[in-house]
Amino acid sequence: QVQLVESGGGLVQPGGSLRLSCAASGFTFSAYWMFWLRQAPGKGVEWVSGISSDGGNTNYAASVKGRFTISRDSHKNTLYLQMNSLKPEDTALYYCVRGLPGVWVGGIPPYDYRGQGTQVTVSS
Repeated sequence: QVQLVESGGGLVQPGGSLRLSCAASGFTFSAYWMFWLRQAPGKGVEWVSGISSDGGNTNYAASVKGRFTISRDSHKNTLYLQMNSLKPEDTALYYCVRGLPGVWVGGIPPYDYRGQGTQVTVSS
């Protein structure tokens, strides 16, 4: 069955860096767009970044552009999110999703599977 397992979250000081990973299994990883979403306490889900099936196209929310980098390794079936210059407002549960073709609703890409998430806390 499809599984997405995130790791790499933690507590980091403002200005610090973290690298999140999402290990995918149970499907042909290289055939799907993949996305990172996040949800801060008491707030709605926010799209963070996306990467095409072949890794050739990436996109970022304005709030993270220039600080975060999405990538994928199809040999390892793993999605990554390198997060630099972290800010307290980046504090959230981050999770990866398998994208589907279709219309975005509320700024969120269509998807069918998500991982359990990894917590990122940015605080001094």
